[in-house]
Amino acid sequence: MIISKAPLRMSFLGGGTDLPSYYRKHGGMVVSTSIDKYVFVTINRKFDDGIRVSYSVTEIVERVSELKHPLVKAALGLMNIDSGVEITSIADIPSSGTGLGSSSSFTVALLQVLSAYKGESCKPDRLGADAYKVEVDLCGAPIGKQDQYSAAYGGMNLIEFHQDDTVGVTPVVCKPEYMREFESQILSFYTGRTRSASNILQLQSARSANDEQVIDALSMMKGLAVNFVESLCAGDYRAIGAILNEGWVLKRGLSEGISDTAIDRYYDAAMKEGAYGGKLLGAGGGGFLMIQAPVDRHEAIRRALSDLRYIRLPFSTEGARIIFYHPPNANDCD
Repeated sequence: MIISKAPLRMSFLGGGTDLPSYYRKHGGMVVSTSIDKYVFVTINRKFDDGIRVSYSVTEIVERVSELKHPLVKAALGLMNIDSGVEITSIADIPSSGTGLGSSSSFTVALLQVLSAYKGESCKPDRLGADAYKVEVDLCGAPIGKQDQYSAAYGGMNLIEFHQDDTVGVTPVVCKPEYMREFESQILSFYTGRTRSASNILQLQSARSANDEQVIDALSMMKGLAVNFVESLCAGDYRAIGAILNEGWVLKRGLSEGISDTAIDRYYDAAMKEGAYGGKLLGAGGGGFLMIQAPVDRHEAIRRALSDLRYIRLPFSTEGARIIFYHPPNANDCD
């Protein structure tokens, strides 16, 4: 048996600039961090030549082509594994549509465990690129390019998306006490609503190709990503909050469905109680609302948002990795 894990992520600035419709013309930039919540994928040799895949349901088939799970089907095809395996997955936060990049984290963990099963190592840049290929090129997901690399590399990074489709990942380096203080200021509230990002991102992608207002907003968001890193490295937490707030205002104007009156009401309530800034994580429409505020205002903010579920999402420096490795023996099933 082999077990891999890949972290979920919290994205701060630049979301939307990682869509091909934008970055292939203008270049994109995102700041995000992995969090201490993970997707786990296991693989084991099956006693016969069939395939068993267990997630929210269990599939038992004879051929890869019969699988219903699109990501598993595409990944097995990409890795040229066609029979004799059992694959299972679990997650610390199981719901999809939470804005934490769970689909990409699953795909990264899956590809890593499949590589290990074949006796191959897979570096983070390859994991990110292959996960994007599986999700977007093979499965047609209308998503951006940040989640795969965040899951593969781990830590807080400035991720750049170049016009030639290459990706650069630069760790955010600052005083450890600044990072710890910023992390301590983060509050995360689950809105109780999950959503598919597809419709929001499809509309946003179409508009980012030729809508000058959206293109200008995305370019401003890209600049804010740089400002965010500079402010973090200076320990200027109020400036960070103002940048997050400006980014959220810009993001809400990118397409319909990113926010609504209920989400705006929660956000405004947090700001009235002393928050510096915040945003809805992911594409929008639901999932987690992230708020940055001085620690002495946390209790008041949690009271103001008491009908939402508070969940602590600590930062992590850990990227995708193999956590258990007992490779199958070629003679196990003779």
